[in-house]
This record gives sequence, structure tokens and C-alpha cells, in this order.
Amino acid sequence: MADITRRLGWRHLRGAPTAHIRHHRGGKLLHDGPGLSFWFRALTAALSEVPVDDRELAMTFRARTSDFQDVAVQATVTYRIGDPALAAARMDFSIDPDTGVWRGAPLEQLGTLLTETAQQHALDVLARTPLSSALVDGVTAVRERVAAGLDAEPRLPATGIEVVAVRVMALRPEPEVERALRTPAREQIQQEADRATYERRAVAVERERTIAENELASQIELARREEQLVEQRGTNARREAEEHAAADAVRAEAEATRSVRLARAEAEGVRAVGVAKAQAQAAWLKVHEDVEVATLHALTGTRLAENLPNIDSLTISPDVLTGLLAKLGAREPE
Repeated sequence: MADITRRLGWRHLRGAPTAHIRHHRGGKLLHDGPGLSFWFRALTAALSEVPVDDRELAMTFRARTSDFQDVAVQATVTYRIGDPALAAARMDFSIDPDTGVWRGAPLEQLGTLLTETAQQHALDVLARTPLSSALVDGVTAVRERVAAGLDAEPRLPATGIEVVAVRVMALRPEPEVERALRTPAREQIQQEADRATYERRAVAVERERTIAENELASQIELARREEQLVEQRGTNARREAEEHAAADAVRAEAEATRSVRLARAEAEGVRAVGVAKAQAQAAWLKVHEDVEVATLHALTGTRLAENLPNIDSLTISPDVLTGLLAKLGAREPE
């Protein structure tokens, strides 16, 4: 919108660089161009402001596919006014000389023209396309068809309008149809998820089985080693007992041999002692064979006296002394 100020019956207009200003007075074109700034009288001036910047026109409309399914189309058309003079001549871009506001609604008129033209071509291409194909390739097909239709539309160049770009954002079916279409995909995704879950569980079970088998193998190996250990301990104990028995046998045999040797030595000693005693006795007897009886009696008494205990005092009665003297007197004649 142009900026208009008042000064003593005059008006001053200052336009933007993206706005093409046309000033007529008395049927003559006085100013024509973008970004102008000039003074004018409101009573005699006819002003037009045509935007020359790129503008976005968003549109949403409904269409029906070949299988009678409704879809919503979201698209955006980028356009600009390439010939401001032609556009100002075909549409009402006049502005109020006091406020600078458009007297009409030229952009709405232009938007209606573009929307209806684009919708016509989109409906034409979707009417020959089934819903499944439209949802897969419909965005590209609609965009190409709308762009080609707008380029071929004769009213647009005749109005000074240039289409810069066409974009189609989405083609959406009815909510019920969309939910129905999502169901198989969701079920497939769920099946994939379930299969992945089952595979993970199978892998986990397989790993648990492997771990259990390893533990069982370890227990079996430990049991086998314990059996070997017990057997080895029994063998060692048996060998130790055999060695102890052999040692005891050797010790007993040595003791028996020693005892036999001792017994033999004792027997030999006893025999030798007996022989010696016998020889001594024989020699003693032989020595006493030629000795007189009285001498033997004396020796016997002496021997007996040697073996008697000590006598501190001896009392001899007269009877004993008389008998002894009698016996001694009886033996003297011999």
C-alpha cells in the first residue's frame, strides 16, 4: 500500500520498490514505474498500484478419483505480475488518493482466477486416476498437469500474470478411507515387529540352551574329574597301605630275625655257661676226690659259714658244748 501524506491541498505519494505506480491526470500518464515518489492533487489524479513482487497463493480443494473416492489437494502457486500496465488495464488496481488503499479487491480476483484454473486441471487428472495410484504418484502428476495447464491458460498472459512455480504438498483421502488404507500397512508392520520379537526370543532361547548345555557339560566334566580324583585317591591310599604293610612285614621279619638271633645267642650263652659250670663242677669234684673227709667237712663248714648271716652274739649252752666235745673226742682215735 502506498504512503500518502497531505500538505495544504496537495498529496504526496511514496511507493515501495515492489509496487508499480501509474499516475494519470486528464487522461494522460504522468508517472509510471516502481518505487516512485511525487506530489499530486487528489481531485485530478487517477492512481493505480500494481504489486510486482512474487506472491504465494495457497489453495485447498477437493477432487474425486476414478473409483469415486474423495481426496483433498493442498497446493501452492507462486506468481507475479510481469506486465503491470496490462494488469492495471484488465483489473482494477486503482487506489484512493487520500488513503492509498485499493478501491477494489484485485488480488482476490486474481487468486480466484488462478485457483479455478489450477483446480480444473487437477480435477481432470484425478478423475482418470484410481485412489491407490493417486496416493502413490498423484502429487507429481497433479503438479505437472497444473503447471502445464497454467502455462497454457490464455487469460493469464492476457492479464499480465506470470506463473513462477507450482507445488503440490499433499493428496489426502477421507479419514475413514485413510484409516482403512493404513490398516494393512500397520498389520504388516506389526507382523514384522512380532516376527522380530519372535526371532529375538528364539535367539534368546537358543543362547539360553547353549548356556545350559555348556553348564551341563561343565558339570559332567567336573563329575568326571571328581571320579578320577576319587579313584586316584583310592589308588594312592591302597598303594600307601601296601607300602605300610610291606614295611610292617619287613619290620616284623627283621624283629623275628633279631629275636631268633637273640634266642640263639642266649641259648648259646646258656649252653656255654652250662658247659663251663659243668666243667668247673667236674674240675671241683675232681680236685676234691683225693681230699680227706675231715678236710671236706672243714671246707663245707667254711662255705656254710660264708653263707650264714652275720651273728652279733652267740650263746652256747652247756648241753650243746658237751655234745660237741663228745663228738670231737670220739673222732680223735681214728
